Amino acid sequence: GAMGFPAIVHAQSDKIKIGHLTPLTGFLGPLGEYAVMSITMAVEEVNRAGGVMGRQLELISEDSVNPSTASSKAQRLFERDGAAVLIGEISSASGLAISQVAARNKRIFVNTGCNSDELRGKSCNKYMFHVEVANTTNVKACGQALLRDGLIKGKKLYALTADYAFGHDLLRVAKVFLTANAGNLIGDELVATDVTDFSPYLLKIRQAKPDVVVCNLAGNQTTNFIKQYAEFGLPYPIAGFNINSADAWAAGADNFAGTWPLTWHHDINTPTSKAFVAAFIKKFGKPPENQAWGDYVALKAVVQAMNETKSLESDKLIAYFEKGAEFDILKPRKGYFRAWDHQLMQEMYTITPKPKGKSKDQWDFIQLGAILPAAGQSLELLAPTKEENACTFA
Repeated sequence: GAMGFPAIVHAQSDKIKIGHLTPLTGFLGPLGEYAVMSITMAVEEVNRAGGVMGRQLELISEDSVNPSTASSKAQRLFERDGAAVLIGEISSASGLAISQVAARNKRIFVNTGCNSDELRGKSCNKYMFHVEVANTTNVKACGQALLRDGLIKGKKLYALTADYAFGHDLLRVAKVFLTANAGNLIGDELVATDVTDFSPYLLKIRQAKPDVVVCNLAGNQTTNFIKQYAEFGLPYPIAGFNINSADAWAAGADNFAGTWPLTWHHDINTPTSKAFVAAFIKKFGKPPENQAWGDYVALKAVVQAMNETKSLESDKLIAYFEKGAEFDILKPRKGYFRAWDHQLMQEMYTITPKPKGKSKDQWDFIQLGAILPAAGQSLELLAPTKEENACTFA
């Protein structure tokens, strides 16, 4: 017994390792940069406030690159570095790979950027939690706005979709919504993630003469599409079932158009949201976007769970999350993880361009629509149902 005592004291004073994986290269790289900035800031804030159970956090953040690299790096973070939890990712393909490693190691992975319903459905596991919303939620949120504006029922829609796990899942969900609401999908193109020239697709759209063009692209694809769509001057309204503020910012105020869903925006007027935005601008010289939000609130939620349970044990943290603990997620209402699929229940928005000339700066051309679900409505209103996306934890 006594022989083991110094080791225990030593372990108590050691830093708690937080693993972080996010794409820093390729078509999602610009979003990953925001993820790194915000989780770095969150860890610094926690450490300044005394850490977790008196121990400092040590962030180990790496480029996830692709699913196979993400998988091997996740294993190394758990095995060699002793990460207590893993946070991050944006690619649904890489997110699935990381979640399988987390389950094998019986450690928690908090997904901050992957949207595929599949990760919350048939590929769900009890060690994975989701701060990012599901594709179904984005489709329902944006779809309601499009229905209201008369852009789905009886209309001809032409879709461009990212050709990887996320896009395939989003297209499936979008088709369910369009079919249910009498929309007619007349064109349906899969676009490789490294495509930068959209002119072949824009020529097809011009020939097809749709009522609405639907963008189910990701990252840089979205930016390039919005820019080139504006340059082509096509008259058809555009809409999308996925976007990040950074994708829109990179497209620019003159090019940004259409109706899109968004999880969080730096104009949200709550005290904690404003404090986060001010601290981020002070540190990085520009406002945070929704991916920065995701990694920041994920880290803060994990820290809250560790402090409240006084534990780093996965089972205790999972039980804390599953019992409906509430978290300040920088929105009017607090969020909580739904027990049966570990999805964060939360408010979100739809966005459109601000009227020309109303922007204060290069980041200020996005107009937030009404918050969804509306005050008084259940936060589960837009989330996938058990019928739509059954999840069984092994």
